[in-house]
Amino acid sequence: MTAKPKIILGIESSCDDTSAAILVGNQIRANIVASQAIHESFGGVVPELASRAHQENIIPVVQAALNQAQIQLKDLDAIAFTQGPGLMGSLTVGTSFAKALALALDVPLVGVHHMKAHILAHFMDDASDAKPNFPFLCLTVSGGHTQIVQVNDALDMQVLGSTIDDAAGEAFDKAAKMLGLPYPGGPLIDQLAQEGNPTTFQFAKPQIPGLDFSFSGLKTSILYTLQGAEKNEPDFRQKNQADLCASIQNSIVSILMDKLDKAVKHTGIKTVVIAGGVSANSELRKRLLAKKENGWQVSIPKMSYCTDNGAMIAMAGSFYLAAGQTVGQDVAADPRLEW
Repeated sequence: MTAKPKIILGIESSCDDTSAAILVGNQIRANIVASQAIHESFGGVVPELASRAHQENIIPVVQAALNQAQIQLKDLDAIAFTQGPGLMGSLTVGTSFAKALALALDVPLVGVHHMKAHILAHFMDDASDAKPNFPFLCLTVSGGHTQIVQVNDALDMQVLGSTIDDAAGEAFDKAAKMLGLPYPGGPLIDQLAQEGNPTTFQFAKPQIPGLDFSFSGLKTSILYTLQGAEKNEPDFRQKNQADLCASIQNSIVSILMDKLDKAVKHTGIKTVVIAGGVSANSELRKRLLAKKENGWQVSIPKMSYCTDNGAMIAMAGSFYLAAGQTVGQDVAADPRLEW
């Protein structure tokens, strides 16, 4: 007799998206996300406003997920939540809600590492064309993180390289701000880059040893290029917007792919996946897929699983739960949760 698949509620509240998902076995039955448009006018996420919005959104979002999945609270076998890393106020809202609900229902509570969840999202039934085989390499790229991770098993991961300053997503957003584009600017750069020439402008590439990343020098190079050109051509940014976007995107993606190439050579592992918000970038996806010609086994998540979502938390939670890795009511949100 086969065991009944576990039903897990996943709650994500690490930054400015409130999300809840229902996982049954490896199948996502619902994945509801409430985004916070309030931050757009500030040009970035305001932590205090984010935590307040989570407080307003979390109950209706969880209820919407239960309704869509046609699951009742009494059917839940466990509750998984993002323990960290992230914004303290935002994390606290999700952590407190998950603790209270788990206590009321008397079900296990699972604290999930946000970045590990991005990686484990690949194991949902509908996440991508093919689930990666262990061991594999994952390039995790988002607004707050840029890392190359060796994934030996679902619960055995090793960070091989990470950014020493800004993350790739942050570099996209700050470059977009220099061009006068609204927040979040990364997707807009991707969109405008389709109409531009990626070789029009050359920016300084960081010379960082090993598998670590740096994007601060690139941002400075972009700024100096803009300031220098505008001395002679005041409307330079507007007239060259598409070419600038294409060149900026080309520079950031080239930095990411160069390090990924190096990681594959260093480890000998040719199964490679990407995860995190920047994995939605069309140029990054295109260049990674092209690596299949070099014998790489590539897995790319579908768009809805790139950005922060409750589904990835539920999926990671199922691995934690199967290994008996649950937490007690004394658990606390940890904005700098270690690997």
